[in-house]
Amino acid sequence: MSVSTLAADQAVSAPLPVLGRDVTVPLVTGGDVTYAALDYAASAPALQRVWDDVAAYAPYYGSVHRGAGYLSQLSTDLFENARRTVAAFLDCRDSDQVVFTRSTTDSLNLLAAALPADCQVFVFETEHHASLLPWRDARVTYLDAPSSPRQAVETLERALADRDPYGPALVCVTGASNVTGELWPVRELAAAAHAHGARIVLDAAQLAPHHPVSVKDLDVDWAAFSGHKLYAPFGSGVLAGRADWLRQAQPYLAGGGASRKVTRRTDGGVDVEWHDTAARHEAGSPNVIGAYAIASACKALTEAGFDTLVAREQHLIRNVREGLADVPEVRILSLFGDDAPRVGVISFVVEGWNSSHFAAALSAEYGIGVRDGLFCAHPLVRTLLGSDPQTQGECGAPEAEPGEKSLNAIRVSFGAGTPDEHVERFVKAVKELVSDGARWQYRTENGRCVPAV
Repeated sequence: MSVSTLAADQAVSAPLPVLGRDVTVPLVTGGDVTYAALDYAASAPALQRVWDDVAAYAPYYGSVHRGAGYLSQLSTDLFENARRTVAAFLDCRDSDQVVFTRSTTDSLNLLAAALPADCQVFVFETEHHASLLPWRDARVTYLDAPSSPRQAVETLERALADRDPYGPALVCVTGASNVTGELWPVRELAAAAHAHGARIVLDAAQLAPHHPVSVKDLDVDWAAFSGHKLYAPFGSGVLAGRADWLRQAQPYLAGGGASRKVTRRTDGGVDVEWHDTAARHEAGSPNVIGAYAIASACKALTEAGFDTLVAREQHLIRNVREGLADVPEVRILSLFGDDAPRVGVISFVVEGWNSSHFAAALSAEYGIGVRDGLFCAHPLVRTLLGSDPQTQGECGAPEAEPGEKSLNAIRVSFGAGTPDEHVERFVKAVKELVSDGARWQYRTENGRCVPAV
């Protein structure tokens, strides 16, 4: 490490306070240790600030939009202010809509349900299943994994040039891979899409917690993300972007809140006039606390400053990658190469180890929580591992005993709440497991490797 790099690392800010930072877990070898949560790419711990804001609001909880009482009016204001906060966080256009959903998966399924007739969708095989699978009623073109950002743009341009130029088209792309952490050339892909008359939706689930996302600057038509990856609790998400396709589509769910007026017809049926605002796709009583939690997280990250957050995360990324590079048996998975910009998501395999066995040992013997499997991105992980695309695999561990070869990989991920000690413990544990082996016996139970008792 150079003197300048060392100085930069010493200037890195402290992690943001998150829930669970002092939780201790037992070790199979005896004693306990503070839990090292290194599975942020699946679900990041909630910021303490977010939890405190939600707790402060909870006594004032009331029905939204249709209540005359004080608490209902307060909750309505809070819900709609949350919408405006999210719009500002994403730097949306004035005409954009912010729709509250359950998750990124829910957001992209909502958009899929709103596609115009005969819409063609272009999606890379590298996508998370949330953005790979919702387009069941559209004509879908799956694009091969690129080996560089430039190739990604060129691949998309060729595919779009071959499409029917008169029909609607949509490109779906991730901002940061949930497997490799690599940043995708979103602005360039958006330019390619628009040059060929297509629209583009950004899966920002792994990007928004780590980097600022500007709908205007990236020139994307929609962006989607999940609260539980943005340091808010489970159960809330966002779809933000152009309103026209959403206004023209049938409501995602039919029910109260989505309807403006319902009248009986003389033949006994009903006529419905639907809202043309975001409420059109928010039927039912909304998740006010979830929306408020997302807004609180947006404010907390903005106030912390993404320059500061990115600098700290790059410090952690460097420490992990340099540590793993010292272990010849470890192979880090990458599409774009070692120099590609990335967020704090790193997947790897260890020669001679079943991924489930390795992850189980990290947890049971070191108190470190990582993820192993195919990370709900089966085609991408198979491509990175060089396996047959038809080979069976699961999001979790396959039926493989400790020591047997498995299709899966191991993923370590971190973010704004990760202390240096967690990544230092992780790197030390990897080196010890590879050099000395596990100190405990393990067995397979329900497809997962667990300590033998």
